[in-house]
Amino acid sequence: MTPGPPGPGGPGDAAAPGTGTASDRLPAVAPQLRELRRRAGLTLEAAAARARLSPAHLSRLETGRRQPSLPLLLGLARTYGTTVSELLGETPAVADPIVRAGGPGAREADGWTYWQAGGSGRGMQALRVHVPHGRSQGELVRVHPGEEWLYVLKGRLRLHLAEAEYLLEPGDSAHFDSLTPHRIAAAGSGGADLLFVHTLLQSSLAGLCLGGGPGAATTHHRP
Repeated sequence: MTPGPPGPGGPGDAAAPGTGTASDRLPAVAPQLRELRRRAGLTLEAAAARARLSPAHLSRLETGRRQPSLPLLLGLARTYGTTVSELLGETPAVADPIVRAGGPGAREADGWTYWQAGGSGRGMQALRVHVPHGRSQGELVRVHPGEEWLYVLKGRLRLHLAEAEYLLEPGDSAHFDSLTPHRIAAAGSGGADLLFVHTLLQSSLAGLCLGGGPGAATTHHRP
């Protein structure tokens, strides 16, 4: 994310009104900043820490006493898992509600393969996932904001929720709070296929729970 200044007068501040810089011509973003922070369930202090700003500086942005520079807008958009367009209050085009077979191609991360099964830019992410047997993600415990729902299409899936362990067969499903420490793994040599839906909440839109990568979720190896 784009670092911001520790306080007023740093490089992330827009110039004072009347200096003629591009940032002076940006629409007022204060209402969007405040609403996105509240929607993410973040306090002013927590959001400022994520954006590498001081709480006082973020407060000035939210109340309109400061206009952010373009680099700072990019950093704030990443912090709230949104786009600069939404920060500027632009109305997005109506999303196509249909995801056709043969649409977005498969993506792979740490041996897991997943296909987009829902529209992009939503507060809920739907995926079709293949979980291979014996790959490293089965050893990762995940804890992050949101809810998850999964439905086993094929194969057998082992689900760990806190201290409990469940074996799911085709047709079985699970729905749980993502703040519960959890991990899943294929229980058979052929792997498992499932439908997977989760709410993003404080997670970045690019930080899918399945898909690894730094910042995707709070993870640690199984003790």
